Amino acid sequence: MKNSKKKLVTISILTTLSGVAIYAINRFISTTSVMKNLLPAEEKQYYDWQFGKIFYTKKGTGAPLLLIHDLQCSSSSYEWRHLIDTLSKDYTVYALDLLGCGRSDKPKITYTNFLYVQLITNFIKNVIGCPTDVIATGMSGSFVITACNTVPECFKKIMLINPEDLSRLNQIPNKKSKFVKCLIELPLIGTLLYHTVTAHSNIELLFTEKLLYNPFHENQQDIDTYYEGAHRGNGNGKYLLSSLVGNYVNLNLTHALKNVNNSIYILGGAAEDGIQETLALYTSLNPSIETELISKAKHLPQLETPVEVLERIKIFF
Repeated sequence: MKNSKKKLVTISILTTLSGVAIYAINRFISTTSVMKNLLPAEEKQYYDWQFGKIFYTKKGTGAPLLLIHDLQCSSSSYEWRHLIDTLSKDYTVYALDLLGCGRSDKPKITYTNFLYVQLITNFIKNVIGCPTDVIATGMSGSFVITACNTVPECFKKIMLINPEDLSRLNQIPNKKSKFVKCLIELPLIGTLLYHTVTAHSNIELLFTEKLLYNPFHENQQDIDTYYEGAHRGNGNGKYLLSSLVGNYVNLNLTHALKNVNNSIYILGGAAEDGIQETLALYTSLNPSIETELISKAKHLPQLETPVEVLERIKIFF
């Protein structure tokens, strides 16, 4: 009996110490990861939306052009940094950080496709105030297409950069993905897991293996900024990650793609995995969609080959 009590006390002490250690590690990472302040912001640069404050920049004069970054935990409007100054000479450029990303709030909620559809339409109505041209990357293209199908009067021309594969968007939450979602959302272990997934070395690996065609184009400032973006909000980026891996952000685009009448242009990186198949699927559903590939580019041509991207934007818009 005494031995059992001693074991229970020992287990209790070890559990407490482990919890304290994990908490300390999480706090250390959350604090040190944002010390460079590579994503500064001022209070006037926020849109007070019902689910949180949305950071955005506005620059230039002319017809409105909305830039929407890819939906990853480390993403932000920073991905447009090579384009904004040039585009602002001809457009009023708006670039926002989606909810759960960058400098925007990261509430403890489940993130869904319709949440972002609502954010985009509300932003256009309440901030821009008139129909706008839009450029969106990756997963965010699905939000724009769905929003355009729902509220077509808010949109003009649409450019998609490496949009998400339609088969990926058809995946829905299942028992396995729901379990992983719950695991990531755990208070201590989940936060530590999130910090591990978004470690600096993994962000660097993301650039070399997925985002860039040429690993020698890797820029330390880009990596550091993406790392900071993932860790702003004291680890609350894990709620976006859990929604992504849980398939809660996915939505079947078949109906929307068939019905949208706006001019759509898809720009792909020639080295992007499966891009030919993706373009074929999109155009099979909507034959009016124009497509083009940029050579020696992968997922983020706007970071790797900005001059070529600007040329295509000028021609299309």
